[in-house]
Amino acid sequence: MKKNDPISSIMSANLTMAQVGQSLSDVRKMMCESNIHHVPVVDGKKLVGLISFTDLMKINLIISGADERSIDNIIDQQFKITDIMSTKLTTINLTSNVRQAADLLGKGHFHSLPVVDNEDNVVGIVTSTDLINYLIAQY
Repeated sequence: MKKNDPISSIMSANLTMAQVGQSLSDVRKMMCESNIHHVPVVDGKKLVGLISFTDLMKINLIISGADERSIDNIIDQQFKITDIMSTKLTTINLTSNVRQAADLLGKGHFHSLPVVDNEDNVVGIVTSTDLINYLIAQY
């Protein structure tokens, strides 16, 4: 196994990101349309937070039983991205390797690592699924 492979070999670089002022219904639609579970939140290009599918599900439970349009209206009226996004993030630098990503994901209670450059601009994301697929490819 090549544990020194660069993080860029497994990260997703074509990211769906949300701007800090965007509506939560936009984020929900992004996740559904792109079939993703983690959306970095940026202010310009700088990482300021992360919204997971689980974060959205927490507020959707409050309004269960409503149709999709009603849910979007309710969440946009009652919540902002900054209300539900995680801000205490563990990130990994673009110069890191797969082993370092595995160590961080294995020790944390999260399933994604935003990949940032030296100026904290988001350049990718590595998820638990990316690591599992990497392992499968090794065998």
